[in-house]
Amino acid sequence: MSKKKSDTGTVTTFGQGSVRATPDLMRVTLSIETRASKVALAYGQAGERVSAVTAALRGNGVADADIATSGLSVRTETVWTEGQGNRITGYLATADLTVALRDIDANPDASGADASPGPAAIIADAVEAGGDDVRLGGLTLTFADQAGLLARARDAAWDNALAKAEQYAARAGRALGPVLEITENAASAPPFAPRMRAMSAPVGEVAFAAAVPVELGESEISASVRATWAMD
Repeated sequence: MSKKKSDTGTVTTFGQGSVRATPDLMRVTLSIETRASKVALAYGQAGERVSAVTAALRGNGVADADIATSGLSVRTETVWTEGQGNRITGYLATADLTVALRDIDANPDASGADASPGPAAIIADAVEAGGDDVRLGGLTLTFADQAGLLARARDAAWDNALAKAEQYAARAGRALGPVLEITENAASAPPFAPRMRAMSAPVGEVAFAAAVPVELGESEISASVRATWAMD
């Protein structure tokens, strides 16, 4: 016997879920700017500074795969003079590096030969190696395993949607049937803006003057789901 129209029906709910965790991956932008009277000199000096910075990073355990050149340019610098117009005064070479730092919860005060420098010490060492030509463009904190955190957020969103559907069905004197439709809308929170405070951070036998430790805090991955069930 087929069901009457009044016996059929559906229930649709929206579920929200989120997971909070401490970031474990830091992306840092370092820029090297050098000025010289000739293009070749500016370019060559930039190369020397980049080599010094990358050597310092590798010396602190940063892998080659985590160091990438993200920009390279040389432009003229000019000055305008009455009656002469623009006159070239020199050349500015700029190289940008994007660096991924892992194990960022390392304790910079840890002792022992196997102690790893923290991110503040690594950044300070790289800046010191490049000298006054280095600019710290900024940093973002994120997660190395975003997929794993997102899977947990999905589970939480599904449980939330299911609990609502079961509540509505029970109030209607019905039971949930099979799932008819699932639509996901997943999103992560914006990159976490770290809080920083100035202090010295000695690592091993080397003191990194004016290193600025990074307070990791917490960030969030969230997911939402829309699900429709038939009601028995």
